Amino acid sequence: MAERFLTFRADGELYALPASQVAEVIRLPAVARVPQAPKGLLGLANLRGSVLPVASVRGLVGAEEAAEAMAQAIVLDGAAPVALAVDGVETLVAVEAGQIETRQAELAARPGEQLKGAFADGKNAIAKILDIDGLIGAAFAQEARPRRAPAVRPSGAAVPDRERGGLAGDGDRQMLLSFDVAGQEYALGLDAVQEIVDTPATLAAIPASEALVLGVTPFRDTLLPLLSLRGLLGFTNRTERSHREKVVVTKVGGALVGLLADRMRSIFAADAGLIEKIPPVLSARAGGEAKISAIYRGENGRRLVSVLATEQLFREDIMQRLKTSGGSTDERGGEAPGGPREQRQFLVFRLGEDEFGLPIEAVDEVARVPDQITRLPRTPKFLEGVVNLRGEVLPVVDQRRRFDMPALDERAARRLVVVRTERHKAGLIVDSVSEVLRCPADDIEPAPKLSNETVKLVHGVVNLEQAGRIVLLLDPAELLTRAERGLLDTFRAKAERAVL
Repeated sequence: MAERFLTFRADGELYALPASQVAEVIRLPAVARVPQAPKGLLGLANLRGSVLPVASVRGLVGAEEAAEAMAQAIVLDGAAPVALAVDGVETLVAVEAGQIETRQAELAARPGEQLKGAFADGKNAIAKILDIDGLIGAAFAQEARPRRAPAVRPSGAAVPDRERGGLAGDGDRQMLLSFDVAGQEYALGLDAVQEIVDTPATLAAIPASEALVLGVTPFRDTLLPLLSLRGLLGFTNRTERSHREKVVVTKVGGALVGLLADRMRSIFAADAGLIEKIPPVLSARAGGEAKISAIYRGENGRRLVSVLATEQLFREDIMQRLKTSGGSTDERGGEAPGGPREQRQFLVFRLGEDEFGLPIEAVDEVARVPDQITRLPRTPKFLEGVVNLRGEVLPVVDQRRRFDMPALDERAARRLVVVRTERHKAGLIVDSVSEVLRCPADDIEPAPKLSNETVKLVHGVVNLEQAGRIVLLLDPAELLTRAERGLLDTFRAKAERAVL
């Protein structure tokens, strides 16, 4: 009886798989790389709304990886689908059982190959039948999993004070998100921010609208009114757009609105004692000062941040217009049919072309990378050194080194993300911080169980299918290995004496 095989090439070799194992053949999709991934795993990709691992046949058999040579992917059938990146798919052939040789195939196997047999393809070429289950099992453990699963807070992550009935942050500290408008720094309470997104490419202008109403843009499954913070605060709008502009998505009076800021500044924990209500002489005025609820005095008064009050940003007539235009009162951003859905927020940062997310409750602040970092002798290569952050010694970890990535040439956009777990507090140097992402908890997919170490580090995946993006959610407590956490514990006391 004949069996059908799909033949394909990788690193100049001709391989085959039983057609019964193949679900489909696709073009190699965009891949989100997984840090510290096992050998042979290219990363994760989106396939019609589902996240699946993409393995390289080259990597699985021990050949040299060549991303530019891999053009197609073979999606395997099964409870835990995997896509195999190959150089090219050849043909579908029917082979009689007597034509399959096993002994010679074993003798002809290259180091790293696992074969079940071989056959002549009719063109004087030998097609090797891969033991793909054995190869994948040796490289990483991929298990069957449900399509969706509710996300849970990663073990070791700090519980935010707002969930304990207090302010977000440590003790009397409030988390603020700051941005620039006309050269001045403003902020919103982080709990008032739904998301931070890039300036939309698609924008429908509203006829006869005020200068502050920029138009409406698609957002998730609704339309988002987009308004200018410059206009709201009484400044002149820019005539040209900048690539640094960001949209702060917030909810005002039950209506989702997007506020266009000139650029994002930082996320930080503000000492409540340094946040003062706006003086009455200013709050009584009708200008931009009326939009400000408080002033934060940071860095011994050298940094003044105006804290905005969302409920005071708009006049009543504009609020009525917002509630009746473009579905802006749609509650799908916060609730689903049948009842409220738990929402999760993540700080999204980039390393190269890849995007990663950290639970917002584990992030203390985001700041520029300090110019002065004190290096310590005999420490791991990933440890950049320590800094004195407002009197507290903070170890600084270079995430590129931690994930074995090459150094970054352009460092101007780098940011320091201060992360807190139950036992440690550290600053993570990342290429850039792109946004604050909010999504329903049950829209977060569990990470494929690729290996014990990887599944600890990557605890979930947000698949933004329409945008063609995959955000890997990291467990803050697992960003350092057990040995590295021990090293941080041992040198912390030495670092305190060295810096203070």
